[in-house]
Amino acid sequence: MSVAPLSILGGESVYCINQNQLGDAMRLANEDEESSPRIQAVLADVELALTRNERAALAFVIIERLREPIRTADTRA
Repeated sequence: MSVAPLSILGGESVYCINQNQLGDAMRLANEDEESSPRIQAVLADVELALTRNERAALAFVIIERLREPIRTADTRA
């Protein structure tokens, strides 16, 4: 079943992206000496393994898990 794309930049979406947070995230993912290589490696794997809709679903699952109390012993910020 195909799912139509949903904009998360505002409007009807429950999850709206804050442009400042998006900018910070992009800098971390693309420019940070320590985090960027790790993030880029994971992104490359995900983009090869998942369809666009699967990647969108994964993004929402990650956002939801970040909203929930910590489930693991991982204390990294």
